[in-house]
Amino acid sequence: MDFSELFKLSGLLGRFSPDGKCLASCVQYRLVVRDANTLQILQLYTCLDQIQYIEWSSDSLFILCAMYKRGIVQVWSLEQPDWHCKIDEGSAGLVASCWSPDGRHILNTTEFHLRITVWSLCTKSVSYIKYPKACQQGIAFTRDGRYMAVAERRDCKDFISIFVCSDWQLLRHFGTETQDLFGIEWAPNGCVLAAWDTCLEYKILLYSLDGRLLSTYQAYEWSLGVKSIAWSPSSQFLAIGSYDEKVRILNHVTWKKITEFEHPATIANKRTIVYKEVEKSPSVETERLSFPPTRALASSLFSTQSKYDISQVPVSLQYVKPVADRANPKMGIGMLAFSPDNCFLATKNDNIPNAVWIWDIQKLKLFVVLEQLCAIQSFQWDPRQPRLAVCTGNSRVYLWSPAGCVSVQVPVEGDFHIVSLSWRSSGDSMVLLSKENFCVCYIEREEV
Repeated sequence: MDFSELFKLSGLLGRFSPDGKCLASCVQYRLVVRDANTLQILQLYTCLDQIQYIEWSSDSLFILCAMYKRGIVQVWSLEQPDWHCKIDEGSAGLVASCWSPDGRHILNTTEFHLRITVWSLCTKSVSYIKYPKACQQGIAFTRDGRYMAVAERRDCKDFISIFVCSDWQLLRHFGTETQDLFGIEWAPNGCVLAAWDTCLEYKILLYSLDGRLLSTYQAYEWSLGVKSIAWSPSSQFLAIGSYDEKVRILNHVTWKKITEFEHPATIANKRTIVYKEVEKSPSVETERLSFPPTRALASSLFSTQSKYDISQVPVSLQYVKPVADRANPKMGIGMLAFSPDNCFLATKNDNIPNAVWIWDIQKLKLFVVLEQLCAIQSFQWDPRQPRLAVCTGNSRVYLWSPAGCVSVQVPVEGDFHIVSLSWRSSGDSMVLLSKENFCVCYIEREEV
């Protein structure tokens, strides 16, 4: 593995372009676009205020920069650096902004979710979508970019509208059997839309493209419900993470539960591999010591190294009891992600913050648990193969694949606390983000 030097960053805004050729990052009000291989600066753009959100267009030709405080979006072109576009929502304000799948329209959600404004970069026309609902995930596009679903709230009832993205015409509009709709997400094949209720009501609803209710799933009542969901890349499985520390898997034929995965604090199954991260201080022979020690030797003297040991089962994991009288208790399945080949599912139970659980989807059983020294901040699958990258808020990156597990120290001076990471589309590098800096980790072909 090779690592770049550290570069300045603000707001965790570092993104590879969809085609993997460029890397955009923000420092306050500046947008820096670099070549993803050499990290040479290709373009430098100056925005009107501090950038709070960036997003690449699907064809990697434009970048949107949102300044929510000012109610402004600025769009920059990579092909024509002199061209730029400014969208000012004025007194309506701005709380969210995103690209349409064609990369030529921008959807802005105004304050108090009064409306969504669709701006066309080609014709400069404007369309409005009324009554969008203020929820975690209120807009969803099909993967082929043909349709958009929008969660709506009118007259104290929840609705979903489905629009055709080519002309923004309304295709279907229907009410949902939800108390307080919390999110919507299309299956990757674009045939089924999942909608789920607020955490106070366990309910998953599955709709067809024409608005028919295909199925309703409810695991239990009178307790906190759905916390996270994830579709498998093949659209065959829907994984539902709940506040009761379980993941339930629904199949795409009957939409019934085929299994549930528990996340107990003690792992007793002898067939489960538990990798435990351990720290050790490096030993240095006294003959090699010179005073003052060289910088490289000094840094190795005082830094601890980390590696994985395979633990003997049964293994007790560190369990944190949630504080019951606070909002948003740290409990239940907060993170879920399928591997790109459909073979594995990675999960995190917020009650056991230091562990990543990796499930074998073909055999529907627990395969591996990674027990870290610090709480899991983020994990993401390599887009090309079953390889999981994990970060825990320190200066190490952890990689798991079916072949094994490795802990890699990022060789930088000073503090570098990795709280987020993102793979390049080719899978041969990833960007590691801290609150103030970022670096790029390049993975050599032999390792791939």
